[in-house]
Amino acid sequence: MQLSDRLGRRLKLQDLHVLLTVMQTGGMGKAAQRLNLTQPAISRSIAQLEHAFGVRLLDRDRQGIRPTEYGRALLDCGVAVFDDLLQGVKNIEFLADPTAGDVRIGCNPFLAASFGSAVVDRLSRRYQRIVFHALAAPTEILHRALVERDVDLLIAQKIGPFADGQFGFETLYDDDYVVMAGANNPWTRRRRIELAELVNEAWVLPPPESAPGSVSVQAFGINGLKYPRVTLFTPSHEMRISLLETGRFLTILLASVLRFATRYSELKVLPVKLPLSRIPIGIVTLKNRTISSVAQLFIDTAREVAKPLAKKK
Repeated sequence: MQLSDRLGRRLKLQDLHVLLTVMQTGGMGKAAQRLNLTQPAISRSIAQLEHAFGVRLLDRDRQGIRPTEYGRALLDCGVAVFDDLLQGVKNIEFLADPTAGDVRIGCNPFLAASFGSAVVDRLSRRYQRIVFHALAAPTEILHRALVERDVDLLIAQKIGPFADGQFGFETLYDDDYVVMAGANNPWTRRRRIELAELVNEAWVLPPPESAPGSVSVQAFGINGLKYPRVTLFTPSHEMRISLLETGRFLTILLASVLRFATRYSELKVLPVKLPLSRIPIGIVTLKNRTISSVAQLFIDTAREVAKPLAKKK
């Protein structure tokens, strides 16, 4: 009998769920407690899986339980199986009631407070029973969340890991990096400014080693300028914006913050030309993963919200 036939007859979804729980908790006792099962029942499920596959899935030593090479391979497969099953359940719920469901999105704090919030606002007005779960985090955390299927999709810039082939990227609009200041900053009265004139001003910028911070390094480096006088390094765009509002500081941000966040009306874009390419902003999904109908509805709404910016050149 072939392996595929044997698995079809012997592999149970419950046993796979037990194995995943054992690996997540690090022990059969903890898994039994979480699943409200006895420890012998846990051992029996693992034994049935190992018999079905004909290989050892777990190693047991004094430190606890560790997955073997075969166990790690099955773990990756199992995560995908349960995720696809969850998406299938969501799709059935959506077909039964297209105005309700959950969607899990991830984006960096800047996009969460601007474009992401605009999409949620528009979609929630149409479908009041959709529940949104938003993860606002740095790129590294967002990347892991999407790979591990903790989110359905991301709103992100096409930089770093999101340009990788394992992801699907749909550009919604291209954004520009601009120099911003508070409305009462003296530089806002100028009609034209060279970047070199601002080197000795007080700046608040992301850390240079971060992805957003590298933009600032590039902007000054291309012009052959030394790095500006930075008063504060912080990844928090909210903190940067709060300091801009004092009228004393400058920063570099994406221009769309002023379009989607009306609470930033006291910020002004300075007439400084930065030697930077436009940045694609779009939807990032995991290739070969079927997303839920509610997530697709979110993507469709994101396209609508982005249309005015997509037309802008």
